[in-house]
Order: sequence, then structure tokens, then C-alpha cells
Amino acid sequence: MSAEADIADPRRGPHRQAMSDAQLKVLFDQVSNWGRWGADDQRGALNHIGPAEVFAGAALVREGRTISLSRDFPTRPGPENPWPAQHHMLMGGDDCCVPGVEGLEASTDFIGIAFHGMASSHIDALCHVFAQGRMYNGRPATEVRSTGARFNSIMAARDGIVGRGVLLDIPRARGVRYVPSDHMVTAAELEAAEQALGVRVGKGDLLLVRLGRDVRRAEKGDQAVPGLDPRVVAWLHAREVAVLGGDGVHDPIPGGQVHRDWAMPIHMIGLAAMGLHLLDNLNLEPLAVVCDELGRWTFQLVAAPLPIEGGTGSPLNPIAIF
Repeated sequence: MSAEADIADPRRGPHRQAMSDAQLKVLFDQVSNWGRWGADDQRGALNHIGPAEVFAGAALVREGRTISLSRDFPTRPGPENPWPAQHHMLMGGDDCCVPGVEGLEASTDFIGIAFHGMASSHIDALCHVFAQGRMYNGRPATEVRSTGARFNSIMAARDGIVGRGVLLDIPRARGVRYVPSDHMVTAAELEAAEQALGVRVGKGDLLLVRLGRDVRRAEKGDQAVPGLDPRVVAWLHAREVAVLGGDGVHDPIPGGQVHRDWAMPIHMIGLAAMGLHLLDNLNLEPLAVVCDELGRWTFQLVAAPLPIEGGTGSPLNPIAIF
């Protein structure tokens, strides 16, 4: 059966039978990278990025254009942002004399953020989500303590993530405005988008999947977000994708499937089994416009997490470079 033959009409709901907990456990084992790069490895699928992949991304810089993929710092409370980020001034121009430093005038501010959730653009470290008490490479969840993560923290990506970015714009490839919230995008649909856009996802790629979350939210006004079918992780594993990013959190919100042990399969299998760093809540609308304008869906992508010792992730401002 061709990839196209398995594609659902995006105006309909989920079209494949929901996976059982037992099937999800089999899928977890099938795509597991535990031990693949050694018992002490903390980089996971980032190991797919070598010098050749970095050079390939750099070779895509031709126009000298840069695009931020980050949402604005989420200080405004709302249904998706129950713990808004903090930003307040410590010193402003109305009282700008620095105490103890005569002649120096300045402004300073403070920020604080709980970045996991639906409001902030961020990267998930491999210690962020567990599956049956374990995280990537078989380490127990107890390795993450009140003082921070002792294993699989965001420090594994402290030197930055640089390579070939690929945007698979599912609505544009399908000729619709957005993916409905009750639809889970399949691997077959990703392949159909590849064919429609003239790209192929490969080893070491930083894959971004646009579902049209912001377009749908502006039109519908609710907070539901579509996601990916759990079976997509097998496709990502086979293609040796290094990073997965999207305009949502990859798993549908609210959940499209109800599982006792697998509440967020993409997170649990991607992070804990594959060691696949996830970029959540990206702003992909400006990127999609430029990709369509230039007729190219690949670019250099640079993501620089904050080096937070023991951190479960980091706020992020990824930059696409054309």
C-alpha cells in the first residue's frame, strides 16, 4: 500500500485503531536506543548529528535570512498558561542611578519561568518524562531529585544543537488551513508531506512538524491541540531523526487516546526510549511563510539551550537560517 493510500481525510477524526498499553510497550522496546551509544550516554538521538550533518545544515545558508521560532515570553495568564512567567523591573530609567557606582545609569530586570507546559517555547531534556519509572538509557526516575537531574539533564545539549532543519507543513501539503484537534497525524501523512513539498527526512535532521495550531486557535477559540499518532516514533527511529519539534507538544491535548500507563506516548517513547529531544510550542507560522515564499523546506537550524545544571529542559529561541 502506498503512503498516500493510508492518509485520512483531515476533516475526519482519528482513523486508526487506538493502540493498547501492551502494543505501546512493544513499540517502546522496538525503538529503544538504550545502550546503543554506550551505557553512560546522555545525548540520545543527538548522536545522529556529526560533522557531516552540521556542514549540510550550514550549506543551506544562501539568502542570509534569519527567523525566530519562539513564542513571546508568556507573562500573560490564561488557560494554557496557569503559571505565567515573571518579568519585572529591578531598575528603570525613572530611577536609574546604580547604588554604589557613582556616575553609572542603567536599567535591569528579573525573569522567572516554569517553562514546561503549553505556553512557552522550550526543549525537553531526556530526564523530563519517565516510562514505568525509567528514563533514557534505563536510568531510574530517582536520578532526578529535588536538587536537579543527576543524569540526562539539559547539559547534554549545552554546546547547542545545529544541523539541517526540515519543515513538514501538514496543512499546506494537504491544502487545508490546519489539522483538526481530533486527528492524529500518521507516518504515512508525513511521507505524503515529503512528496508534496519535495523533501526527504534523513539522518541527523532536526524535524519540525507544523499542524496549524495557531491558525486553528484563532479560528476556533479553544485550547485543543492536535498531535501525532504514537506509531510515528517508529518512523522517526527508522529515519534516524535527531530532534523533533512542533507547534504543539506532539501528543494531542486533550489526549486522543486514554491509556493507564501511556498518557503521552510521543513524550514517553520519544524521550525515554529513543533519547529524542523534543522542541515544544514553537511558533512555526513565520517559518512556513518563508519556506513557501522561497519554495524550499530545508534550512540551517540553531537551538541553544541554557546550560542549567540538573535542568529538565530550557526555554528556547530556535533560529532558522536561510
